[in-house]
Amino acid sequence: MLSGGVGGARFVRGVVAVAGAAATTVVGNVGDDVEVLGLHVSPDLDSILYALAGLADERRGWGRSDESWNALETAGVLGGENWFALGDRDLGLHLVRTQALRRGESLSAVTARLAAALGVETRLLPATDDRLRTWLATPAGEFPFQEWFVARGHRDEVDAVRFEGEDAARPAPGVVQALGGADLILLAPSNPYVSVGPILAVRDVREALARRSVPSVAVSPLIGGRAVKGPADRMLQRLAGGTSPRHIASCYSGLIDALVVDEADADDLEGLGDVRPIVTRTLMSDSDARRRLAEAALKAGSAGGQAAGVRPERRGSVPA
Repeated sequence: MLSGGVGGARFVRGVVAVAGAAATTVVGNVGDDVEVLGLHVSPDLDSILYALAGLADERRGWGRSDESWNALETAGVLGGENWFALGDRDLGLHLVRTQALRRGESLSAVTARLAAALGVETRLLPATDDRLRTWLATPAGEFPFQEWFVARGHRDEVDAVRFEGEDAARPAPGVVQALGGADLILLAPSNPYVSVGPILAVRDVREALARRSVPSVAVSPLIGGRAVKGPADRMLQRLAGGTSPRHIASCYSGLIDALVVDEADADDLEGLGDVRPIVTRTLMSDSDARRRLAEAALKAGSAGGQAAGVRPERRGSVPA
């Protein structure tokens, strides 16, 4: 599974609940990584890690539960940067990661060690161990992802997206092998441009997906053409020309065989070409909803899910 954070992390939990931890490998976005107060922060990897460890803050949708903010408040009083919210519990992880990276460990090795320490059995891999950063071109200028998304509240419309370091970025160990050995490839309901896009910017990852011999299924991040949270709908409207399922599928041209869409988009399935639509409820409001969506996506990749044509298959409730 290729995944960003927040919505992607919720979907990962659903897939693991259905398919099992040992059967699932997650390749996470690192284009959002940022240095804050001298610490290396990997927001999407951490969202997935906390979700799988049962430590995620479900109310906020990011960070750890039962969090406090004393260190950040102190940093602000002392004139340090406090625009990026780092909780006290969260800081512990960033301290360990940063120390390990400075010792020369790779991001993938550190991530595996953190996952093991938190009791996470699912294999979690960064897309690359190399430096890869997302930049947004806007009418107000060009900004690194976190400055645009957090500091500026993603209020600026996006004219273009680029990935610093993509020419030299190599897949982290195990990523291409996982894609080559998979029975099914899933693209989480994450923003196609800034969450899945940086993963696909790693050339060997995109090429491995393009030459796949197994089904590849994407899950739409939109419901009724609107994002549940975040700027995905605004970005699609501006960069792809619309927010219909065909506009989402266009972001993954040649890379997917099926697209899972919400019932609210069932009447807007024209122009998908060879991509087969699967219609179901996609709002992940609770654990049962996550499981139902995961079941629909997994079934979309079954032998029956590769049938030719674009007639939508409707998925109802799936027993937990």
